Amino acid sequence: MTHPRLVRDDLVAALDAAWQSLGHAGVWWTGAERLAIARETRHARGCVLCARRKAALSPAAVTGSHEACTDLAPAAVEAIHRLVADPGRLSRGWYEALLRDGLEDARYVELLAVVAIATAVDTFDHALGHPLRPLAAARDGQPSRRRPPGAREGLAWMATLAPEDVAADDPPLYAIAGRIGGNVQRSLSLVPEAMMAFWDMFECMYLPNAAMRDFGREYRAIDHAQIEMLAARVAVLNRCTY
Repeated sequence: MTHPRLVRDDLVAALDAAWQSLGHAGVWWTGAERLAIARETRHARGCVLCARRKAALSPAAVTGSHEACTDLAPAAVEAIHRLVADPGRLSRGWYEALLRDGLEDARYVELLAVVAIATAVDTFDHALGHPLRPLAAARDGQPSRRRPPGAREGLAWMATLAPEDVAADDPPLYAIAGRIGGNVQRSLSLVPEAMMAFWDMFECMYLPNAAMRDFGREYRAIDHAQIEMLAARVAVLNRCTY
């Protein structure tokens, strides 16, 4: 998508690359399924059940069915809609219910990455007054279904992969300078390819880790303090518990 010159070229390229990646087969979902997740992400923004749940004291107090627009399994639809509509009140019990309903942990992680990318790209375009970009074309290919052998339980709801547990045949998810394997970076590490796709886009939209800690230089049109003020405000509005 073409943007005005006031948008950095590297940011345009990162958003375009992230968007096109949704049509490629992932590790646990096909390209067509990943596009269905993106389509359901957009549809969830107008779901009546989600709106009622968000307005309730507890989302568990409101029963009903989501107004799905895809043939994804109910557990996947529930995950997408809650991630979109009310992410600040997710719970471990909710996550474990998804697992009982058949959504495996690694499939949840990749789904989460797709939802995050679709939401970020759509929000960026909306902020510029642009229409929603068309979904990418689905590409041929089958998921590799490879789980990192060093992924361990204990840090988060799902298993994560620490830098010291990365195997020689794992993707180089921490190879970029500054990716030290902090908790936020590890959140998607059960599916390294999903983590890398999200962080390649995220660091371009925000700041690379090395630049975040370089207070002697400003890398953006606004300074570190302004960036962090905006990030903190967005986190509050989204009820980010981290």
